[in-house]
Amino acid sequence: MRPSEIFFVVGLALVYVPGLLDLSQVWRHVDYYSHGFLVPVVAWWASSRLTPRLRRAPQQRDSRGLLVVIVSLAVYAWGILSGSVFATGLAMVAAVAGALLYLRGAAWLSVLAFPVAYLVFMVPLPEAWVSPVIVNLQLIVSGVAFDLVRFGGMSILREGNVIYLPGGQSVFVAEACSGITSIITLLPLGVFLAYFTERTLARRAALVAAVFPLAMLGNLLRVVGTLVACQYVGVEAATTGPAHEWAGVATYVLGCLALLGVGALMRLFWPEPVAGAST
Repeated sequence: MRPSEIFFVVGLALVYVPGLLDLSQVWRHVDYYSHGFLVPVVAWWASSRLTPRLRRAPQQRDSRGLLVVIVSLAVYAWGILSGSVFATGLAMVAAVAGALLYLRGAAWLSVLAFPVAYLVFMVPLPEAWVSPVIVNLQLIVSGVAFDLVRFGGMSILREGNVIYLPGGQSVFVAEACSGITSIITLLPLGVFLAYFTERTLARRAALVAAVFPLAMLGNLLRVVGTLVACQYVGVEAATTGPAHEWAGVATYVLGCLALLGVGALMRLFWPEPVAGAST
């Protein structure tokens, strides 16, 4: 890199430090965004895999990239002033794309399109978008879990996402059990696996789409297991403590394994084209 390019990149990075700190606060305090710390690392690793293609790609500055950077800085300033981490995060991703286009050109941006786009997974969605989804997922999970447990013979009642057990005790199907954590954290993994293990668009889309039913099924099993455990060890023991916390971790791990299993089944029953498929 030339000195002017180093100055440009370092200066741009320093400008975005406050925004990165704002994002990290969300990653630290919101369970379903804790993967945000890993997203830049995964994107960097993915870009390193593309080094041979970058060596063959022509380098030609594109002034349109500078325009993208300028617009991203304006959006970034608005995001910082308004407290919108969503706008701040998107502006940072746009700045990366714009700087790459400006310094190395469209060919390099095309090669690195996946790693750059993958950075979007570190951007927290607006709470106004996520909250209604969480409420609906809570109702769906609690409703299906209620039906399954009643079918198994337990005498229970339900009001919304609160399930009443015999003896007057109740279980609240919380946000963590809605499936939103599994969906938002499994989605980056699904996209990563689809890009690097599948070669056709249809197969990639199928693997990513599998994230949603797998995430919901895992959390449904967690809620059903909790309700059954309440019958034997009591509500407090079944819904608090290390065992309950580890159940959430186990749900995510099982979701990851199930996603890998879906990929294996696709390779078994849906053979890939022999040659000529793009990656």
